[in-house]
Amino acid sequence: MRTLPIAICLGLVAATMASSGGTQVPDAQISPRSLQWQKAGEQALANGNLQAADDALETALVLDPRNRGAFIALARVAQRQKLYGQAIRLTGKALALEPNDAVALGVQGEAMVEAGATARAQQNLAKVRALCGNKPCAPATSLAAAIQRGPSLAAKADSSPKKN
Repeated sequence: MRTLPIAICLGLVAATMASSGGTQVPDAQISPRSLQWQKAGEQALANGNLQAADDALETALVLDPRNRGAFIALARVAQRQKLYGQAIRLTGKALALEPNDAVALGVQGEAMVEAGATARAQQNLAKVRALCGNKPCAPATSLAAAIQRGPSLAAKADSSPKKN
């Protein structure tokens, strides 16, 4: 009689453990709805509609917070809005999911250049080149060009001392 409650509890624990694993999605599989919102956000960004792009990409991340592409696209929106610190943070979140993402490293490096952190951007460039190997790749090419160009004129004007 005393063992019956213990047996029932163990049976319930075993039943719930077996059923919890059946609903989990593998990390490599991103929600299709999240990918649809990501594509809509990227299209809005390409059309120059930053608010719609921001909204769609935020929705993509709500649907699936493991969507690295949405983080990277959202970082590009932040760059267009001249919010370089936010772009660096967003690409950092993408890199937390996959540290060897050459695109995220490149976008982060470009934001670092605009923020004035050229030395850190050069470290990102070295990582991107190592990931690409001997092959030329777009993230390395665009980051090298950004480092060569330096911060934009708008960023230089914002950082210059104000005269009263």
